[in-house]
Amino acid sequence: MDLLQSLSGLALGVFMWAHMVFVASILLGKDAMWIVTRFFEGYFVFGKSHPGIVSAVVAVVVLLFVTHAALALRKFPVTTRQYGSFLAHKAHMHHGDTSLWWWQVVTGFALFFLASPHLFQMLAHPGAIGPYASADRVWTGGWWPLYLVLLLAVEVHAGIGLYRLAIKWGWFFGPDADATRRRLQRAKWAATAILLLLGLATLAVYAKIGYDHRDRAGERYAPAWAAQSTERPQ
Repeated sequence: MDLLQSLSGLALGVFMWAHMVFVASILLGKDAMWIVTRFFEGYFVFGKSHPGIVSAVVAVVVLLFVTHAALALRKFPVTTRQYGSFLAHKAHMHHGDTSLWWWQVVTGFALFFLASPHLFQMLAHPGAIGPYASADRVWTGGWWPLYLVLLLAVEVHAGIGLYRLAIKWGWFFGPDADATRRRLQRAKWAATAILLLLGLATLAVYAKIGYDHRDRAGERYAPAWAAQSTERPQ
């Protein structure tokens, strides 16, 4: 069960980092984000978009999310006495990794409520992804507060989780374990900081596009070179 929890967490962490890079394609322009979106819908393979492909991927992510959460709950303090014992232990130890585990519990609990609406949205409306569609959801749809808190929770949780996996299973360890731990800690904080900055910039761009597009919310975007396509642009 511990191995399954680690593997599902690893898969989700890597997926979230890759997802951030794909979503951040909007920073390169609307055309770049449109191309990335259509790629994952099979547009360049089948000649038309199949949003169901996105739904299938989201379904797998949901399965991983539920599996990982169920396994992680085994280690959550579940009574007042257990919470008290852990907090007393944490205060007495002044141990960095113990405090990181606590923040992983807090952010993991928050993700139960923050990630679920987003996953359902993507599962039920896979075609509503694109430069205008996503920006309209962020601004006109009022999703930006949820996405802002979700960004903070998921990047902190994923960064700590991947770091703790490396410590738990001894990945990347050299002859000096303490030096390896320090290197992994620096790498973790650097990755978290970079992804948070990237995520905040990305969310700001979507909000700006959505604000500018608010009077035409619901209109879909297509590059000029694809405007003549017989397929309804997304």
